[in-house]
Amino acid sequence: MTNLLNHQSEGPASAPPLLLGPSLGTSYALWDAVAPELSAAHRVIRWDLPGHGGSPADLIGPGATVADLAELVLALADSLGVERFAYAGVSLGGAVGLHLAVHRPERVSSLAVVCSSAHFNGAKPWQERAARVREEGLARLAESADARWFTPGFTVPRLVRDHRDADPDAYAACCDALAAFDLRARVGEIAAPTLLIAGREDPATPPAHLRELADAVPGATLTEIPGASHLAPAERPEAVLTALRAHFDGGARRGMAVRRAVLGDAHVDRAQGRQTPFTARFQDFISRYAWGEIWTDETLSRRERSMVTLTALVAHGHYEELAMHVRAARRNGLTADEIGAVLLQTAVYCGVPAANSAFATAQRVLAEEADGPAAE
Repeated sequence: MTNLLNHQSEGPASAPPLLLGPSLGTSYALWDAVAPELSAAHRVIRWDLPGHGGSPADLIGPGATVADLAELVLALADSLGVERFAYAGVSLGGAVGLHLAVHRPERVSSLAVVCSSAHFNGAKPWQERAARVREEGLARLAESADARWFTPGFTVPRLVRDHRDADPDAYAACCDALAAFDLRARVGEIAAPTLLIAGREDPATPPAHLRELADAVPGATLTEIPGASHLAPAERPEAVLTALRAHFDGGARRGMAVRRAVLGDAHVDRAQGRQTPFTARFQDFISRYAWGEIWTDETLSRRERSMVTLTALVAHGHYEELAMHVRAARRNGLTADEIGAVLLQTAVYCGVPAANSAFATAQRVLAEEADGPAAE
């Protein structure tokens, strides 16, 4: 039997790794509505707790701790060749993230703690739950899953089924880990950029628990999601995804840096100066997606991306943008001869009239460059 946690990987192997941890009683299906979107920019690795989903039950036993679970996560990361990673976790999965950020800070590049806490209301309730589950199994407890996890009227049958089908002994051992967990004295040591997400309707780890963390973790950011209970990634995936993207991707900030490097400060400043409330979301979309995800992908060099972009603009007759990207191509290292060769190629595949207009545009831009600094 394998001694590793069951997991699912999504996204390019070369992308920055992001580990996603589950809540007690769930499997990695908790992230079904979020992980595929995150995998556009990350190597997403979501894992199952021992005895949950596909993970072996004997990876932990009575008296287990969050530290034990954290070591299992590190063993999984090591097996996949992942040294340093971003991490997001829900409830018990969030506690694992807090432990790693405190005790193994060299492994955690960025942290998101979702519907979790630095403590889980003392040991007694968890000790009692562990004893009950060891005695009678999980069927009765699973009947109350919807009330503990979701707002009234909402459910995710797959997650309720995962709760019912989990191994009782492994579940009880996870309860032991929650009973013993209290990191309040140490969370002030966390140096990783930290996002805290609270479900406003969460009875298990109410927003006050996340506010307590926000006050203690240096520089932490807190987001409260209306209409979300304890399993926010399942109940309000769009809101969780938006918060995680902004935190882990650097989103528009990273894209803006690349946009300025390729197009020049003067052009971007003009575009920003023309921004209105009506166009603001579109400008954010450009910075976050086109520049923050596509242009930062190292699969193609910026030189190569300039050649592809020039060709696409000629094909669609976007000559005003073509002028802008001829200047960008020069910044990205293309010579005038190489730009000419690209435009000559477009004569074959996009048509002579399109290439004729493209050559006229490029010649004007290159002449301006020869006469002095290009007017942005």
